[in-house]
This record gives sequence, C-alpha cells and structure tokens, in this order.
Amino acid sequence: MEIFEEFEEFISRYLNPLTDFGFHKIFGNKDLLIDFLNGVMREEGLITDIQYLPPEQWGDLETERKAIFDIFCITEKGDYFIVEMQRAKQAFFRERSIYYASLPIQKQAQRGIWNFQLKAVYIVAILDFVLFDEQEGDKEQVVEYVHLMRERTKTLYSDKLRFAFVELPKFRKTEEELENHFDEWLFILKNLSRLKDRPVTIQGRIFEKLFQLAEIKRLTKEDMETYRKSILEYHDVRSAVDYAREEGIEEGREEGREEEKIIVIQRCLQKNMSIDDIIYLTGFSKEQIIRYKESDIL
Repeated sequence: MEIFEEFEEFISRYLNPLTDFGFHKIFGNKDLLIDFLNGVMREEGLITDIQYLPPEQWGDLETERKAIFDIFCITEKGDYFIVEMQRAKQAFFRERSIYYASLPIQKQAQRGIWNFQLKAVYIVAILDFVLFDEQEGDKEQVVEYVHLMRERTKTLYSDKLRFAFVELPKFRKTEEELENHFDEWLFILKNLSRLKDRPVTIQGRIFEKLFQLAEIKRLTKEDMETYRKSILEYHDVRSAVDYAREEGIEEGREEGREEEKIIVIQRCLQKNMSIDDIIYLTGFSKEQIIRYKESDIL
C-alpha cells in the first residue's frame, strides 16, 4: 500500500505541498507566503513584505541544542514568523512550538541597558494530524489560535507571542463549498497532489503562480530527484511514527510495553535516523535509545 501511495504521489500533476520539497517550493515564494500568512492571521494587509532569515537557530551558547525551522522570516514591521509543516504526530509537539517561539524572543535581547520592547513572534504550524481534540467543538475548528491570556478576565496579556495551528484533517469542504480565499488555500494544501487540473473556482494571480510553481513537469532533473527523495523520506518517517501511535506509544506515555519501544527504535535505526531525530519523532529519552542501540537487543 505504501509503495502505491509513493508512486501515485510521484506521477501526479502537482507537487505534494506537505513534503519538504513541495512545502519549500511553494512557501519559498515570497508572494505566496505573504498571502497565506495574511489569510491565516485574519488581518487583511497585516504583512506587505517579508525577509527570509536563516532557518537554523542556536540557543544562547553554540553548545546548546539547535533548532531548524522550516521557514523563518521577518516582516517589514520587524515581527518574526516561524512557519512549520508537520505531517506526522509527534510527542511533545506543543512544547516544541513553545521552545521554537522562545528563540527569536531571546535573540532580541540587547547587551547593556534594554527596555524589553519586543517585536512579536508568530508560530504558524500546518499540521496533517489533529492536535486539539479534548474539548467540545474541537472537531470543527480547523485553525486553532493560542495567545497569552489573563485567566480571570479572559483578556489578552500580551500580543507578542501568538500561535496558529492549522489542522488539515479537520478541513472537509469540497470545491463547491469553498467560501473565501483562505478556504481555497486550505483546499489546495490538502488536495493539491490529487488534482488533475486547476479548479475553475480557484482563480486569481496568487493561485495562478502557485499552480505554475507546483506543476511537476516544470521541475528540473535535479529537482525531480530531490522531490522523489522527499516523498520516500516522508513515508519512512510516517510509518515509524504511525506504528508508535497504533501501539499506544504517543505523547510521552510510558505504559507501552518494552518490546514495542524496541521495535519502534529498531525501525528508526534501520532508516539510518540519528538519535536526535528519533527523540524528536518518538519522545523516547536519549538514554533509552542509546541503551537499546548499544545492547544486543536490536
């Protein structure tokens, strides 16, 4: 089944925007990224220009753990946007988003006297899984916004840290049901690689550019090979994480049986994944993984 899915994605007319290659091909275009961010942040004209920044960020010291953002940019107002794409559910994803947001905040600290006037930091996460399902109404809320709020008054504490989580599995509208420009974005992100032609209802300069960029036949030979590897890499990672979830090992739970943990780590190591990547994907501790790796169990 997985082999068929990989082949189907590879021969489709348009890129899969949820692969690393497809995501960066589309959102590496400034016009497309600005248009999408203005849609998800719900404020028309919020952003007029952006500058892409290096995606690799370190803590205060180079010896500290680094973070590699999918896309990191700054607006004309000086506000920071971290745009992440995640296709498989991961342990501690909410905590990771907080850690990511903390880095641009720390980097704003000036030496000497500092008045603590911060530029805003936004996390926009495009998810191919459901993150919020614990409250009534969660199943219908495609974009979840998270702010710093005062508990008693339910008023905003600070507008300098904001999160927007786009949960694509919750978007179920058909082409005929699309109501606005952002609906069209969600439809494209979820269905682009399955489309045979550009939908007649999705028009305009922005989407014309998107469909041109996403057309596979326009790729160079080198880009085609990179895209193929991107598809295969996704399926490798997804299979390992899906196995963990099916066996009840997710969100840092420790009640999973020992042999199930061994199988998950074994599959990751067989894909030549690094220890940091296995921690990132499964939530297992570094000590657990090293212990299994160095033992005769695997």
